[in-house]
Amino acid sequence: MSESNGFAATIASLVVDRPGTVVIVFLILTGAFGAGLQQVSMSGGTGQFTEASPAQESYDEVQAQFGSPFAVETGSTLVIHRDENVLSKASLVRMLDVQEGVSARSGLRVQDTSSPATYIARELDPTADTLTAQHQVIDRATPSEIGGAVETAEQNPEFRELLSEDFNSESARATAAIGVFSHEVPGRDETAVGVTADSAFRETQLELQDIVTTYEGDFTVYGSGIIAEEFGQIIVDSLQIVVPAASLLILGLLFLAFRDLFDFLIGVFALVTALVWTFGLMGWAGIAFSQLLIAIPPLLLGVGIDFGIHVINGYRERATKEGLAAAMRPTMRQLVVAFGIVTGTTVLGFSANLTSQLAPIRDFGVIAALGILVTFLVFGIYLPAIKVLVERLRERLGSQSEETQQTGVKSPIGKDGSVLEPLLTAGIVFGRRAPKLVLVGVLLTGIVAGGYGAGVETSFSDEDFLPPEDIPDYIEYAPEPFGTGTYTVTESTNFLEANFEPSSSDSLTIYYERPMTGDTSLELIDQAGSIPPSAIEQSGVRTESRSIQTVIDTYASQSPEFAILVARNDRDGNGVPDDNLEAIYAALRDSPHEASVERYLSDSNRQTVVYYDVESDATQSEVSAAGTLLENRLRGDATATGTTVIFADIAGLIYESAIISLLAAIGITAVFLVLVYHFLFREWMLGLVNLLPILLTVTLVLATMRAFDMKFNALTATLLAVTIGMGVDYSVHLVHRFIEEYEGTTSVYNALYPTMRGTGGALTGSMLTTAAGVGILGIAITPILQTFGILTALSIIYAYLTSMIILPAALIVWDRFGSMTEQKHPQGDTVVTDGGDREVDEFEWVADGRNHEFKRVAEGENDEFEWVADGRNHEFKRVAEGENDEFEWIGDG
Repeated sequence: MSESNGFAATIASLVVDRPGTVVIVFLILTGAFGAGLQQVSMSGGTGQFTEASPAQESYDEVQAQFGSPFAVETGSTLVIHRDENVLSKASLVRMLDVQEGVSARSGLRVQDTSSPATYIARELDPTADTLTAQHQVIDRATPSEIGGAVETAEQNPEFRELLSEDFNSESARATAAIGVFSHEVPGRDETAVGVTADSAFRETQLELQDIVTTYEGDFTVYGSGIIAEEFGQIIVDSLQIVVPAASLLILGLLFLAFRDLFDFLIGVFALVTALVWTFGLMGWAGIAFSQLLIAIPPLLLGVGIDFGIHVINGYRERATKEGLAAAMRPTMRQLVVAFGIVTGTTVLGFSANLTSQLAPIRDFGVIAALGILVTFLVFGIYLPAIKVLVERLRERLGSQSEETQQTGVKSPIGKDGSVLEPLLTAGIVFGRRAPKLVLVGVLLTGIVAGGYGAGVETSFSDEDFLPPEDIPDYIEYAPEPFGTGTYTVTESTNFLEANFEPSSSDSLTIYYERPMTGDTSLELIDQAGSIPPSAIEQSGVRTESRSIQTVIDTYASQSPEFAILVARNDRDGNGVPDDNLEAIYAALRDSPHEASVERYLSDSNRQTVVYYDVESDATQSEVSAAGTLLENRLRGDATATGTTVIFADIAGLIYESAIISLLAAIGITAVFLVLVYHFLFREWMLGLVNLLPILLTVTLVLATMRAFDMKFNALTATLLAVTIGMGVDYSVHLVHRFIEEYEGTTSVYNALYPTMRGTGGALTGSMLTTAAGVGILGIAITPILQTFGILTALSIIYAYLTSMIILPAALIVWDRFGSMTEQKHPQGDTVVTDGGDREVDEFEWVADGRNHEFKRVAEGENDEFEWVADGRNHEFKRVAEGENDEFEWIGDG
């Protein structure tokens, strides 16, 4: 095995010999990166994911050609009105007051507005074309006249869509209504789909919201601008909650780990520097800050503390009265190599997310990888340089506590004889007794956990990114600046879904391209719904759907002349015309239902759209499967689309992203570790040994997800690659320290004990801080962050435990069968023979036929010897006397 490479020695010399220069360079760079913080923008919502959906193009076509009265992407704002009876005269007047007030604001660019009040006014007076005239008509009308107008307007499906499902035409009552405002938004893409934080509608709808609050009544504004505003607000509020909470928790644990004010302040300063660099780089690169990236600060805080604890703990392990350089220089030579390997594996793990087809997940991978590189530079070079300057200052000032008087520093975590030592070395005990059995147990556990975890489901919805309708008390009543703003979108969305008929954005949409004047065109649509898929709502034996046939049926029920035209061209008498369809469409366009025709049939009669109502409990996959079935039933170019189908596509891409990024992370990490351990230490098999704990960790994470019904979503899709990237750090640190101890030792156990006590102690501290820092996301506002935080914290704990338990056994087996160096370490049963009776007794270990020195330190029923190789006491019981005395190893003293 080789010594630490020249690069590590150079960095160590730079830090120890020229720390002031290092600090000045880093301060200058911090200022440059800090300027980039002003360039950081925000982007949120589901719209940033939809470009990857195959159904997106068809959805764009539907929106461009047919529109949707409730679609928040098409330039419309909804005003939800709630009252005991929104069809009472007083409520109708209040709605018209709002419509007049909003339309009067030129800055809102209102092109058209409608509500149940406008329909009722036109029924009372067909000449009432303006809001002022409609207001006067309602003011003059009696309750009985309004009731009669309601009964007449009830025949119009557009009127019914604006009223809640509890609408009763006979009593003219409903508890909720919708007012629709259409706006002109210059420079806005009318076919844009999805809600993003840069919505051009934001300012318009925020101003409209302010206006509505000045009117009497219960009015709520709902639209893409409001949703976009709340998505952006969620990002800010989440950062205000998560980052301070994570910082306080991590800093508290950091102080407990360091137990020194100066070391604590050094760590805090380094953490702030790493965050400034990372987000400054993001600003200069022009990458918008999304909800997914809220997870980055806790990750970097955790990894940074991991590195910081290793530096401080390593320095304390080697601290002597000979001076600072004697401790920091070898610490740096060892840790720069370890940090380099850890950084490489973590960056590769995070970068595996670049294989995703979803842009936000790719951005997450890029920023996380950059953040880890920054953390390596800051904690691998900058922090040690500051530590050197501080320690030299302390030496000059003579500021040492009682605990530091002997060596100048506090004791490291996990020192020999500490409370943690039995726990840290437990893996050696298990591995020493039956290393092969341990590895077999790992294999079986991995197979069972992996098989069970393969059933994890996937989801993608707006609800992942929005706060719950009821904000938890610990967030709602948190003091400023940790509290949150007011959210209405979730409550409004749930209210619309529960009280209004499904809109085209909620139902399954079939976009059908074929000449709709052919004899069988409408019959094909009718036959496609004759045997409804289970996810589609049924009316008898047929589907609940809306299409151009719906408009034909409605007008035929109102116009005897049109009904005769339909019957004359209906060969089989099922109400669906077969002949002369062009004349039927022309008659519809000349009727009062012209606007309805435009919603279902293009001007060229070559494209149409059918909306199928879906069951409320139907899953995304079930709706998507129903869409595929209906596509196949239609002859021609039929495409299933709609929000549910698009989200189902995204859910599929999320699962695909999770699996591909996992495989990529495992593959490239394995290759990287094998190459690194081959070229640095000539022990390529140790690269594979590193992977054993993390592979088991991945299976345990998957099993946990399924056991607690945690699904893959837009953020947890990155989890498995993140687990590889962060989890392998624990095994890398242990294996690298083991290599350092292994060189020149007389036993594999001589290398394992200081490794597990020293580096294992540091890993315990870093595991607690990292898991706590990331786990604090569990108190975030949105479900997507909560799930990611909990699972990432569990994955870190799993990676730590598996590394501490599995690696000793794996390294013992490697020492016996896989080491490329000469076999030189004692193996087999603990049987020794007396080789002399001196101050230091020499024994021949029967297992390898070589002599090992022991110093007798106690006599009695059980003789106790100190093994000179590791300086620790081992208790033996004499079981036979003769030419060769035999001893039974009782345990370690």
